[in-house]
Amino acid sequence: MVSLTVTLQQHTDEVSCCAFSPSLLASSSGDKTLRVYDTADFSELPFSPLSGHGYGVHCCCFSSCGSYLLSCSTDGSVIVWVSRTGEVSAVLQHPGRSPLRVCALAPDSSLLLAGACDGTVALWDFSCKTLRRCSEVSEASVVACCFSPCGQMFVTGCTRGDLKLWDTDLNLLHAEKDAHDMGVTCCSFAPQFQIDGCCVELRMASCGQDSQLKIWIVSQHEGAACVMKLLHTLTSQSAPVLSCAFSSDGELVVSGSVDKSVAVYDANQGTLLHTLKQHDRYVTAVALSPTMPWIATGSMDRSVNVWRIGDGVSAPAAESKKTTCQGRKLPGHSRLLLADWSEEDVQTWLCEEGLQELVSIFKANNIDGAELSRLNKETVAELGIESVGLRGRLTRKVESLKAEQSGSEAPDEFLCPITRELMRDPVIAADGYSYERDSIESWIRGKNKTSPMTNLPLQTTLLTPNRSLKTAIARWKLSQ
Repeated sequence: MVSLTVTLQQHTDEVSCCAFSPSLLASSSGDKTLRVYDTADFSELPFSPLSGHGYGVHCCCFSSCGSYLLSCSTDGSVIVWVSRTGEVSAVLQHPGRSPLRVCALAPDSSLLLAGACDGTVALWDFSCKTLRRCSEVSEASVVACCFSPCGQMFVTGCTRGDLKLWDTDLNLLHAEKDAHDMGVTCCSFAPQFQIDGCCVELRMASCGQDSQLKIWIVSQHEGAACVMKLLHTLTSQSAPVLSCAFSSDGELVVSGSVDKSVAVYDANQGTLLHTLKQHDRYVTAVALSPTMPWIATGSMDRSVNVWRIGDGVSAPAAESKKTTCQGRKLPGHSRLLLADWSEEDVQTWLCEEGLQELVSIFKANNIDGAELSRLNKETVAELGIESVGLRGRLTRKVESLKAEQSGSEAPDEFLCPITRELMRDPVIAADGYSYERDSIESWIRGKNKTSPMTNLPLQTTLLTPNRSLKTAIARWKLSQ
């Protein structure tokens, strides 16, 4: 039984990661910030948002006690924040300045690990913030890493699809080649482990571009090699699975997918319990609270949904999108483009604007954001709204909404994928994507010979001016 509790829509770009401490929820985003909320009522803390990274933030995590919040970014740094004040405690730079895609802290907070686009991992002594080692662990970008609950090993996953287990001295314990076809996206250990004589047994989840979530048994006998055995392959999601996490008791495993769904499984049986479908775009992040029955999910729709487990709501209710006025936080309060609003978003907006009596008419006519943006005096009359005053109010509200959004959001294709800022001099790189010239040149100068979008090697560093895009951006700016 899972029900939607609240939708948080403060980020102005896609949400990349979510993390819980015993009393806080944090989210990171391509907008270069972190947002921090009190889980008592999910109000944003006074010092939030946290700004310190020069580029988008890929990952965030708390220390076990919740005293510190960590974040890593394309700028190649890990920032350590004091959770209760939002102050910066330390800034740790990758030795090669390579963009960092993921970071993790050991359960006892003794070690900090970060995975980089150049295939290396950096390992710091967290107490004194000194670098212990930086080693190459893959020929492809390291996009996933996680410490075991015993803290004696960690796993890395790369865009080539391999999973590798390492001890804390960076000795390879086991390599699972092609664990996920087309690449690993996330991995997570269950919080519990078993010790039977001289054998340690752990459970680990991994997911990838192959649209699969896998649960593994990781075991090691004293003096023997580490062994990984596949326990379950879960395939309920129809597109790449981008994130996975276990519940604090290890009984549930949750995953988010490109198909916009969140799947909740029984981790022991490998059976699907719930499918949650509230997000409008890819689900990029999932997290579970260590102390409360909360699931947080983040998405490219720039929102974080918080779900409650076990409150008596039926599964069908969890699977269907809410259409009541009290459902999602209002889309007008977010930074979504009007054209991206769903029919439910439009109906929620009507309720907020005091136009509840029009919900049934809009629902019958299947009016979404794109249709709403086209409404004028003539088309409003065609909806069959008899009251002249009501038609006038609706027209004024629509015009006000369009004026509010005009200029507040540039089309996504006008933003540089690296900085998420409006491009002035767009160029096309060898990967076929367009970037701001200064940003991609800086990326390449930083010894990054891989695509910022695909993580695949750039066949050439030649940049071609995108004059048609530059013209389109100029026209858009003139229209604002």
